[in-house]
Amino acid sequence: MVFYVNSQKKESSSEIAFLLRKCILHHPGPWSELVFLCIGSDRVTGDCLGPYIGHQLSQKEIHGVYVYGTLYHPVHALNLEKASDFIHTHHPQGLVIAIDASLGKKKHLGYVTIADGALYPGAGVQKELPPVGDIHITGIVNIAGMLEQLTLQTTRLSTVISLADTITQGILNYTNSLICL
Repeated sequence: MVFYVNSQKKESSSEIAFLLRKCILHHPGPWSELVFLCIGSDRVTGDCLGPYIGHQLSQKEIHGVYVYGTLYHPVHALNLEKASDFIHTHHPQGLVIAIDASLGKKKHLGYVTIADGALYPGAGVQKELPPVGDIHITGIVNIAGMLEQLTLQTTRLSTVISLADTITQGILNYTNSLICL
């Protein structure tokens, strides 16, 4: 099941934290670390959502939480497989949460999706990349249709930043709740 959260609502970051917790509780296995795999490129406005979230998360030191894919060290189509292999080798007990930008319906522009299961990065621009993650979070940065690559290049930065800030705050709300336990 995919959950949709309107990032413009006042309580959206709290809703993201709640839904993230719900998805994580569906993975009661032997995981002992949270690994955020933030996918995208800093060279395309619409695709920089993942690296920007990764950058924000990497500024925080949270015990048991690891972040891959930042503005300075992005994880994208050319190095995704290598990054995924690295994560599986160095975090065998890690629960991987993949984060990426996505294109969607006009009515979902500015929404966040959270779901159990792997993310299929690049699907919106017809790239065939390996699925990654145990849980995934996407931010719908623009409308799907024709000329997806051009659509990503002409996406408003304000949309990306607003989504990234909301998703980051939702993740931090969740991780802060762990510290309080």
